[in-house]
Parts: sequence; structure tokens; C-alpha cells
Amino acid sequence: MSAPGNTEIKSKRQGRPPIIPDARNRILDDAARLFAQDGYDGTSLGELAASVGVTKAAIYHYFPNKKEIYEAIIVRTLEGLRQHVSQATMQTSGPEEALAGFMTAHADFFEEHYDGFLTMLVGYGGMENVVMIAEAQKLRDDHEQALRQIIADGVAQGAFRPIDIDTTSRAILSMLNWMVRWFKPGKGRRAAAFAQDYCDLMLGGLRS
Repeated sequence: MSAPGNTEIKSKRQGRPPIIPDARNRILDDAARLFAQDGYDGTSLGELAASVGVTKAAIYHYFPNKKEIYEAIIVRTLEGLRQHVSQATMQTSGPEEALAGFMTAHADFFEEHYDGFLTMLVGYGGMENVVMIAEAQKLRDDHEQALRQIIADGVAQGAFRPIDIDTTSRAILSMLNWMVRWFKPGKGRRAAAFAQDYCDLMLGGLRS
């Protein structure tokens, strides 16, 4: 006769998801690829589970629903973008070099994480989790503020002519983010090369 509680312990162990390396990021990677390929509405959790090689129950162990997977992709993409661009601009000197560093690093991260970017920018529904909304908004604000600071420094140092900083930063980010509509990784030039072209155009209008 088994000891009291053994049946419950055995049941819990049987319900554990299979062990896969870096499970959370693996789920997000495959979800981003499927969302980018088939759309948010066109992707089911069953298809995602099959792609990862686990059951739907295993997906639910990490995320309560598809919407939270989508939101986690957005936050992870913004976190990576902010870190990548910040590291790139720290190695620059002067506003022109800093602007080029910001724009090419942004484009480089976009190309290397194309599926996540496509999921984030094209959009398949609004965010709902208030905690993740706040986190995503702070990351976006920090990224945009870093760009505004580069432009403001250029104006203050006399390298850039006096311009509306908010309007200029929005124009730059629009050019970079719009690349998601036409750029395809592995086909022709790198995204950073196009970003450098954009930067040269901007500098031609910004220089004092």
C-alpha cells in the first residue's frame, strides 16, 4: 500500500512539461517566426507547440495564453534593441558619429531579429497586460529619448542647425521602422547600409 500523498506527487511529476533548453526563449523565437509568417490570428497554440516540439500543456506552463506570448515578444525585442543601440552609441564621439551609430545599430538589430521586429511593428492586436504595457512604454521612451539627446547635443554644440528635436527624432525612427515593410534579410544589402544612407540624407539637412 502506498504512503499517503504518493499518488498526488506522482501526478504532479507526470504533469511537468518536457525539459527543453532555454524553453521560454525557444517558445518566443518560434512564436515570432510563426506570427511574422502567418500573422497573429493565423497562428494557433497547437501549431506553436508542434514547432517547439512540445504539447500545448507545456506552452501553458510558461505562458497563460497567446496574447502574453505576443506581448513578451514585444518587450524582449525592445529590451534587446535598447541594449544593442546603447552599446553602439557609447563607442562614438561627436553628434554625427553618434547619430550614425544609433541608426545603423537600430537597423542591424532589426535585421538580426527580423521576426520579432515584424511581430512588434506590424502589430496583431493591442497589448493588455498592464505590467508589460508599462515596461514596453518605458523601453520605447528610453530609446526615443536617447535619439533626442543625440540631436539636442548636436544642436547645442553647433554641429546641427536649430531644428525641432521631437519632429526630427520621429522622422528618423519612422524611416528606420518603415524598413520592416520592404526589407528582407539575406536579399541584397544589409539593413545597416540602408540606415547609413538615411543618416547621410539626414545629416545633409541637419548640419549648420
